[in-house]
Amino acid sequence: MSFPKEDAVTLRPAGEVPPLAIGTTRARFVAPGSVTQGRFGLFEWTMQPGTGGAGPHYHTTFSESFFVVSGSPMLLAGTRWVTATAGDFLHVAEGGPHGFRNDSDEVAQMLILFAPGIVREPYFEALAEIRTSGRTLTREEWVELWAKHDQYPC
Repeated sequence: MSFPKEDAVTLRPAGEVPPLAIGTTRARFVAPGSVTQGRFGLFEWTMQPGTGGAGPHYHTTFSESFFVVSGSPMLLAGTRWVTATAGDFLHVAEGGPHGFRNDSDEVAQMLILFAPGIVREPYFEALAEIRTSGRTLTREEWVELWAKHDQYPC
């Protein structure tokens, strides 16, 4: 059988997508925009018990969605923090305040989808490098890093 675009299919086996450690959090760039032709990005995010994720922030050029796979992460949905559970979904349009953390005593895992599929990997790689190196950024350096990656604190 023939299809119009047989080469329009991409398979990325789990073993080919290594995790990035950001402190005790593990991120996997399952389907970054470079794989989806910029249509969307999909990351797997695993937080250990009692660990932070992202404080309240917003983005101006892309939406972000969260699907809870396991655990009970806290999600900032606009102006209120909610305890999410497996199967819960949160969509945040451009400009919408959001954040996440894991206050529970169990591992929390989410899929994070952003659209369009802008390049987000360098932001998380920078966070990992800062954590690993032990560098301390000034407030001005944080603001510059956030602005460079469309990440604005609320």
